[in-house]
Amino acid sequence: MWYSPQLTPPQVVERCQQVLTHAWMVRTFIKHGEEVEDFPELMVIVRGVFDLSLALESRIENPKDYFQMLKKKLSRFRKAVAEFRDDAFNASTHTNFHQAVASIEVCLADLEELLQIGQKSLANSETGPL
Repeated sequence: MWYSPQLTPPQVVERCQQVLTHAWMVRTFIKHGEEVEDFPELMVIVRGVFDLSLALESRIENPKDYFQMLKKKLSRFRKAVAEFRDDAFNASTHTNFHQAVASIEVCLADLEELLQIGQKSLANSETGPL
């Protein structure tokens, strides 16, 4: 576990937003790369990051809604990351693509871990101390 389980729900939301900035950079790299012309399937990750970011940005002030939406959107994002992993290496063997795949996989893993922490933290804050 990378993150402290003692994070408050707003802190978890803030960290998720920070993780999404890294995903956005992968999106930007792919979206503006020449390889997209020959490998339009790379756009799956571009759309996946955009969809996830857009769905979450309006819920930043409400951790409960934020975590519910993150949970809902993670399965689609997980599929986009898996497709990107396969498609990126078909498009190019350049180190930039290897790093983009590694980066987006870290983003996914972090978001999954943060969701678990956020849900537990939210449940604890709603029930209060034992």
